[in-house]
This record gives sequence, structure tokens and C-alpha cells, in this order.
Amino acid sequence: MNATTTRGTLLVALACVLVGGSFTANSVLGDYPYAGGQFLRYGLACLLLLPLLGGRGTAPLRLLGARQWTRLALVAAVGMVGFNLAVLAAERTAEPAVPGVLVGCAPVVVAVLVPLQEGRRPRRRVLYGASLVALGAFAVQGWGRTDAAGIAYSAGALAGEVGFAVLAVPVLRPLGPRLLSATVCGIAAVESAAAGLIADGRDWLRLPDATEATALGWQAVVVTVVGFVCWYMGVQRIGAERATLFSGLIPVAAAATAPLVGTGSYGSAQAVGSALVAAGVALGSGALGPLAARRAAPAAALRRSGGQDGRAGRWRRAASG
Repeated sequence: MNATTTRGTLLVALACVLVGGSFTANSVLGDYPYAGGQFLRYGLACLLLLPLLGGRGTAPLRLLGARQWTRLALVAAVGMVGFNLAVLAAERTAEPAVPGVLVGCAPVVVAVLVPLQEGRRPRRRVLYGASLVALGAFAVQGWGRTDAAGIAYSAGALAGEVGFAVLAVPVLRPLGPRLLSATVCGIAAVESAAAGLIADGRDWLRLPDATEATALGWQAVVVTVVGFVCWYMGVQRIGAERATLFSGLIPVAAAATAPLVGTGSYGSAQAVGSALVAAGVALGSGALGPLAARRAAPAAALRRSGGQDGRAGRWRRAASG
């Protein structure tokens, strides 16, 4: 890996670990209005991101066309608000592992979808790595009770995860990671408020207690501001195809942090799944390629040296004959 790839890898890995930790924070927000919580999270994140935009500020937004604004609205609606709504709806009739397992298949979908959009074949190494990541996510979370509705909403959560990874790519270059994150957070806050007013009326927002405020603050500052910017900076460097491999770290981080708040345990199944995720990420991202190349280099050099020595011996024998 070169420096750019290494930096991108570290950035997306950090982002996914932070998102995984947010599932632990979600466990203390069960009684808080969903839409109101999303509004506070994304609204606060947007406000915190605005001072970080630098000299250009929001000027690049004026150059966007209707198609690009539609794409941004879809990122917020599908990949942020819709994703979380789908997970919440799935868990009404399915155990949490079910949407988790389907979302864990996102690397496989992206490994196929992105190349098709670009008019090329999927990269075999990335596809194999994505399959290992999905298998590892399944091992970490297991499977649980569900019904048709739970499967359908879980599939919607998968679509949201894929949409978040893929839809934003065309607007990442003109906006940059910070402005893109601030924009989609602002749009998601508006969409959350609208959804709350429609679904819950006046009860869509209330003052959080100390525990809820801490969890919402963590999600806004750490998971959204830091996590989103790191994610899009990483995608800039290594592309959505390889970046999505690291989403397998989300269930691993969730399983590792769950014991801290007494909502789960980390056992042998989680350890095996974590190892599979690590192997899939290493294979698909190309981290194993340089290692294999380094191991193969001495053998290749030895073969070349042996071949040259053999030819030299034949020449000497011919000359002496």
C-alpha cells in the first residue's frame, strides 16, 4: 500500500468502528422519540461541521444542479434517516441480529454494483474479501427469530447502507468530505423533523434526560462529525468499493462494546467472526497483496539466479567441449 491508500484505509476503519460503537449508544435511547433523536443528532452535527468548512465555505453548493441535489437528498433519506427507520422497524418483529446480518452483506452488493456502474467486471479479490466479511458479520451476530416483515425491513436497511456508500460518490469531489457531511446532515435533520411531525405529531421531540443527552451528543459529535468526515475522506482515497469492506467492522465494534453497558457478551463466535472480517478486509483491500509479493520476490530471484547459473554452466561445458 502507498501512503494515500494506507491513510484512506485507516480513516474508513476508524469511521466504521465509531459507527459500531453507536449501536451501544442506541441501547439507551429506546424510550426517546426516534425522529426527534435523529433531528437533534444530525442538526447538531451540521452546526458543528459548518465552522470546519474552511475558506470556500458553502460556495460549491451553488454550482450543484438538480440531479446532484436529488442525490444528496437520497443520501440523507435512504442512507441515514431511512436506514435507521428500517432497522427500527425490522426489530419490531425480528431479533436485532437479522437486520445486522443483512446489512453485513453490503460489501458484497457494493463489490458487484460499483463495477457494473463503471462498465467493468467485479474484482475477484474484492468480491472474495467481501464474502468473507459478510460471513464474519454473520458469525459475530448469529441469526434470530424473524418473519416476512422483519426480512423486508432488514433488506431495506441493506439498501440504505449501500445507498450511503454509493449515492454520495459523484458529489464527493465537488463538495469535499466536510461540506458533503454538513450538507447531508442538514438535509437529514429536516427530513427527520418532517417524519416526526407526520408520525408522532407534537410528541416528536422532547428534552432528553442526562443519559439520553450524553448518548445523542456522542452520536452527533463522535459518530457523525468525526465518523462521516473520516468515511468520506477515506472513500476519496480508496473508493467506495474497497471502503465498504470495512463496514464489517461495525458489528465487530458493536459486539466488543456491548459488554461495557451490559447489553451483550463477547465470546468465541464473536472472536471467530472478527477474525473472518479481518481476513476479508485484508484480502479485499489489497493488504495481503504486498505481503505475498514480498514473500514471492526472494523465490523469484532465486529462480532467476538458478536459471542464469544453469545457462552459464551449459555455456562453459559447450566451450570446453
